[in-house]
Amino acid sequence: MNQALAAIRTVGMRDIIANARALIFDVDGTLAETEEVHRRAFNDAFAAAGLGWHWDRATYGRLLRVAGGKERIRAFDQRSVVPLLSFADVADLHRIKTARYAELIATGNCPLRPGVDAWLAGARSCGQRLAIATTTSHGNIDALLSVALGPDWASLFETIVAGDDVPRKKPAPDVYVEVLSRLALGPGDCIAIEDSGNGLMSASRAGIPVIISRSAYFSDDDWTGALRVVDDLSDIDY
Repeated sequence: MNQALAAIRTVGMRDIIANARALIFDVDGTLAETEEVHRRAFNDAFAAAGLGWHWDRATYGRLLRVAGGKERIRAFDQRSVVPLLSFADVADLHRIKTARYAELIATGNCPLRPGVDAWLAGARSCGQRLAIATTTSHGNIDALLSVALGPDWASLFETIVAGDDVPRKKPAPDVYVEVLSRLALGPGDCIAIEDSGNGLMSASRAGIPVIISRSAYFSDDDWTGALRVVDDLSDIDY
């Protein structure tokens, strides 16, 4: 019986996905498991700046609740009795980190997560529109997807909205509201694919149904309100 119910759910989910006019993807943790690369890039930037900081997995996991790389640096710095960094210092440090992230990604050791290629191909074959709504920067998106999808990756997506394009980052709905505006679609016309509780809240606050593909750092988040929660997108046949 459990297998039969699972099969019914999967068929129903395929119909829901196929009826969406657009699929909107988050990037970090959703398209690829990038967070360990980000963590290494942060630590390399801290070493280059002579800060003596090191983010272990537990520390980084807590900081991921803060949306945005510059915001994480600032949040960590402000835990000190006397913060060390000015806003300009944070921006400079983040630029070093972003450059290091691009170097690490260029090695090709951060592939797309299982099922992502099939979903992108399926959407294109069905004439569905594709978009990106993410907290990360345009530079980080390009660094990842130019390796994972090739130099013409941007032509696959009708619009790409990053964290610095809007006033507020996730869990605020701003990136999704901006994507809907650019696509000229209603929230019910779309499905968002996310990996975190912050992403779920962001898309849900914009009224967009959400499928969760759990990632390494957010596997235990609260998924209340999601259409479906899977370990990765290969769990749903497109």
